[in-house]
Amino acid sequence: MEPQITRRDWAMVAVLGLTWGGSFMLVAIALRGVGPFRLAEGRLLVAAAALGLIWRLRGGRLFAQAPGARGWAMLALIGVTNSALPFMALSWGQQNVPSALAGVSMASVPLIVLPLAHLFVPGERLSLRRMVGFGIGFAGVAVLLGDRAFAATGADWETLGRLACLGAAFCYALTSILIRRLPEVDRLGLTAGLMMIGAAVVLPVALLVEGAPPRPDWPTASAIMVLGLVSTALMALLQVSEARRAGPVFLSLTNYQVPVWSVILGALVLGEALPPSLFLALALVLGGVGLSQYGAFKRLFAGA
Repeated sequence: MEPQITRRDWAMVAVLGLTWGGSFMLVAIALRGVGPFRLAEGRLLVAAAALGLIWRLRGGRLFAQAPGARGWAMLALIGVTNSALPFMALSWGQQNVPSALAGVSMASVPLIVLPLAHLFVPGERLSLRRMVGFGIGFAGVAVLLGDRAFAATGADWETLGRLACLGAAFCYALTSILIRRLPEVDRLGLTAGLMMIGAAVVLPVALLVEGAPPRPDWPTASAIMVLGLVSTALMALLQVSEARRAGPVFLSLTNYQVPVWSVILGALVLGEALPPSLFLALALVLGGVGLSQYGAFKRLFAGA
């Protein structure tokens, strides 16, 4: 049975897209003062501490029933794919590729989710309408970013950087599928647990690769705190909730918004020029979303 999409679900996806789109600026600021693995560790430690404290104060409940070894193994795997691997991959990759490439990579998440959900999630069927809609949305992102996303930079690790960004996109797609397949679980506890697992994985990597943490300057520390509390902790809570409520295919629409918002916020906050293709790109993105989610739109406005 196809998930029932509500106004709340649409609002949450919009908030996720806006917040994650703005996180590219914060990552760029933080990378001026710390290395990529230290950045991933910092935002995960902040998120894990904040969510873990709230979770404990609310009783520290996780699974509704004993999940068995399979449930714990699934939780550990999601902790790696949800935060540890993609945070490290994106932070490292953004040092070696154009930032626009990271945006294209995130826009590929819906295209990866579609066949995975068809195979592994009941009710998320692969249809021609959905395939065409997601393709149109991806075309809109490509128009927005143009050849900036594919132009070579000459960096020594450019090819691996591109693969790292695509790997992060695959991790996010896989996570949205795996979360839906978990047994009944407290959503706050799940989000806190995923951040803790991610932090535990990234910490030894950061120490091994980058050594003891430096004392960050104020802009770097501020960027890491906002990334940890808002872009990571709060948004991960919304992500987990929406993945279990509305399904991975609907949640993946967030990733079409990320590059669009990163361009708009870059113009508003950093004074960057808006590309002339912005409005055509927005039309394609919105058209693709509307086509792929036609049934959800129809139910939404029928109940208005």
